[in-house]
Amino acid sequence: MAQGVLSVSMREEEQSFHVRYRMEASCLELALEGERLCKAGDCQAGVSFFEAAVQVGTEDLKILSAIYSQLGNAYFYLQEYSKALEYHHHDLTLARTIGDRIGEAKASGNLGNTLKVLGKYDEAVSCCQRHLDISAELGDKVGEARALYNLGNVYHSKGKSIGSLGAQDPGEFTEDAKHDLQKASNYYEYVNIWH
Repeated sequence: MAQGVLSVSMREEEQSFHVRYRMEASCLELALEGERLCKAGDCQAGVSFFEAAVQVGTEDLKILSAIYSQLGNAYFYLQEYSKALEYHHHDLTLARTIGDRIGEAKASGNLGNTLKVLGKYDEAVSCCQRHLDISAELGDKVGEARALYNLGNVYHSKGKSIGSLGAQDPGEFTEDAKHDLQKASNYYEYVNIWH
């Protein structure tokens, strides 16, 4: 009798493994198709595949983090910035949960770019600075260059935004706008030093 129970238990465990394996393969296959579609320029269809991959689920949290990142990027491309922000937040939370510092840096950069487009410049600067700090801590020179470039873009957008709000002559900027544009220039110069 004990052998029969053990045999049934082993079959159930084997079935469970096969179900998990199929789930992982299906999730990954759906995500890869979503990535292929986005690269081909059909981000709307790509989003459908990424969302289906999330619905299927995976126990591999790095794959899930990558899917969240891709969803955020696809929604950004589609100019659905609130959805992009949502998925980049999911990616950041998951990267932190699993201790993926490189993933945390990239997610922070993606959040910074999205917040910049939404005009939330101070939050964008914080995210881009976190991207820079983590990249520097890890010795990731490419990540540092991207973060510096993104910081320049945030300050450039902020300076232009402040400048366009002023009621002065064209070409005249407030001190705040000048300060932000100078910071943008400084960050762009840092990037040029790297290359």
